[in-house]
Amino acid sequence: MDLMNVLPSVYEENITMNELQGILSTDINSLASSFNQTINECFVNTASSLLSRYEKIYGLKVDVSKNEAFRRERIRAKTIGIGTVTKQMIMDTAASYSNGEVEVIEDPVNSNFTIKFVGTRGIPANMTDLTLTIEEVKPAHLAFNFEYVYNTNRVLSAYTHSRLSAYTHEQLRNEVIS
Repeated sequence: MDLMNVLPSVYEENITMNELQGILSTDINSLASSFNQTINECFVNTASSLLSRYEKIYGLKVDVSKNEAFRRERIRAKTIGIGTVTKQMIMDTAASYSNGEVEVIEDPVNSNFTIKFVGTRGIPANMTDLTLTIEEVKPAHLAFNFEYVYNTNRVLSAYTHSRLSAYTHEQLRNEVIS
């Protein structure tokens, strides 16, 4: 902010006023920037330097080698997971990592549940971090596993061999063929 812009035009040629307003403008801009940074640190979605503090508050291991987006996601997952862990909470957490629809299949008799990725084909990226997050939010006595969806021969049989030859085996397994 240039404070000279808010003063009457009579001060435009005044060297002393220009210098004073320049100093004050610099200080006000610095103060505004610091204030905005402080406000950003108050929220997990925009925090940077206080991520370690949020991780400690929620009992998460501080790992500064991970990127900030991953660390924020773990903190958000932990805040969602405070209290009773629900099927919906697990679904929401897994969906946020896979960017697709997820089903949770409960098996209470065997103290187990399965996370099935139905909105994405193949193995979603970042499964290591998702596994870590699920381990942190689920009750300790429950085991879990993942189930992935792939294109099957039945799906692919609708296409001719020459049409499918444009794709790699990995693409045929994991992508929607159009």
